[in-house]
Amino acid sequence: MGCQMNEYDSEYLSSRLNEMGFAPVDAPEKADVVLINTCTVREKADQKAFSLLGRVSRLKLRQPGMILGLAGCLAQKEGNRLFKRFPQLDFIIGPRELGNIGTVLDDVSTCRKKRAAISLDHSPLTSFTRPLRNGKITAYISIMQGCNNFCAYCIVPYVRGREISRPPEDIVAEARQLIANGTKEITLLGQNVNSYLWNEDKNHDFSALLHELNALKGLLRLRFTTSHPKDLTDDLIHCFTKLDKLCPHIHLPFQAGANKVLRRMKRGYTREHYMTLVKRLREVVPDIAITSDVMVGFPGESRNDFEQTLDLVDKIQFDSLFSFKYSDRKGTLASYMKNKVSEEEKASRLSVLQNLQDAITLKKNRSLENRELPVLIEGYSKKNTQLMGRTGSNKIVNLTLNTIYIGCIVNVYIHKGHLHSLSGRPLDFGRSLIT
Repeated sequence: MGCQMNEYDSEYLSSRLNEMGFAPVDAPEKADVVLINTCTVREKADQKAFSLLGRVSRLKLRQPGMILGLAGCLAQKEGNRLFKRFPQLDFIIGPRELGNIGTVLDDVSTCRKKRAAISLDHSPLTSFTRPLRNGKITAYISIMQGCNNFCAYCIVPYVRGREISRPPEDIVAEARQLIANGTKEITLLGQNVNSYLWNEDKNHDFSALLHELNALKGLLRLRFTTSHPKDLTDDLIHCFTKLDKLCPHIHLPFQAGANKVLRRMKRGYTREHYMTLVKRLREVVPDIAITSDVMVGFPGESRNDFEQTLDLVDKIQFDSLFSFKYSDRKGTLASYMKNKVSEEEKASRLSVLQNLQDAITLKKNRSLENRELPVLIEGYSKKNTQLMGRTGSNKIVNLTLNTIYIGCIVNVYIHKGHLHSLSGRPLDFGRSLIT
């Protein structure tokens, strides 16, 4: 989720800078302004951001006219301390202040004074034009920001603020603009996307928003992430059968398979409730793809607790997992907990978990061999030798196809399932092309 939200925020910043007369360059040393957008969900993200900031700070020593800024969650978390650690830094701007990037940049360039814009009192970003994304087949729309859950390990409520939703008409307007620019698939984003609610009105909840967006002409596919199990309602589950553009895929983090750990995490549901939700989803949509987040080594997690996580993964058979080691986030409840699991043990558990999930994912992908699936063609593959697209279940498919079909849904015969992707060939376009 973090990377998708950051991609959306980066796109917003790029658009605003473009409106101010700036144009992107291909290397920092060519830039008048270098703005680093950051995540701080896990310690590794902090380390990468600090490393990049250090490299650009050294570059600025040779080019003192450059303006250097840090945006996003790390800027919010660290605040003014960053100026002491990185004297070359000109400004910091938090997630709720991104709409003020023009004012901040004007202040810095005019007065040459350091500026910290890190208030959490502002509303989420409003709609914006995205000239840099014309013709982009898939796009994100942030429909809300912040979180009210305060899970014991999570820093999001502290760096993105409390939960606040955007007006539905604002979201629809942004979707229309994307579609007019060539977008065919939209993914709705939120730290807890299925708790979306406008003005406390049940007629403007998340299911209602999905219905409204599903009706937009020119849109081929609709997705959303990330969902919280405690807010997955029966009404939302039935949207998968009622809405023809809503893809049969849900990302539903479970984080741990032991109730004892879930209670300490303050997740608000039990193992049994989570498994009931999965059962209900598969009753309504038998072929739905379910992906999830899980961490290992939460403070106090015993070997038996970890075995329960493995058991849950084995029973549910996720299509894929984002798995990671627990790391302290300063200021969260978990950071003060005792009985921390050693790094060696966390690494060992993560390896076991990932090996189990890799076997499940490969088996699932191979089960799609010799099947015909609709695939939205997005562009070139990573190796740039073929085109790639995604199934409704969000699986990557690589195939040889003329570029004129980018942005179309074509029926594809899957001849090989790999661990991270599928290989296929297009079928007769006379019966399989959707634009």
